[in-house]
Amino acid sequence: MTLHAPYDPDNIFAKILRGDIPAVKVWEDDDVLAFMDVFPQSEGHVLVIAKGSTARNLLEIEPEVLARIMAATQRTARAVQKALEPEGFQILQFNGEAGGQTVFHLHFHIVPRWADRAMKGHGHAPMADMTALKVLADKIAAQLEPAR
Repeated sequence: MTLHAPYDPDNIFAKILRGDIPAVKVWEDDDVLAFMDVFPQSEGHVLVIAKGSTARNLLEIEPEVLARIMAATQRTARAVQKALEPEGFQILQFNGEAGGQTVFHLHFHIVPRWADRAMKGHGHAPMADMTALKVLADKIAAQLEPAR
């Protein structure tokens, strides 16, 4: 899909936001949802999305929504670091199919990294066990700092 196409209200993240399909939530507020990636590239891979925006990519997002989602991504990354103690982490965001985007609802990936563990490819990782994801989500949520 190109960078310039209409928003698809039936994309998987829109379905999650409507409650049409389940997600393993880490936390949410009125503006943002953080949930576990079901095809994780690494243990503790979390996705952060805006709840009220239909922006497909970084070029379309409203500046005030971008500020909220970035603050939420930082808050969640801090909790991931405290909960899982990775040696590093990546914040990833893809734009357009040629840029690696697979779901056309703006989202940020928080991918914990360890030197001795290979990262699985984006969109190529096997589906995770939902019970294991719930344990990780709870562990991360327990480390969330109060929202500022």
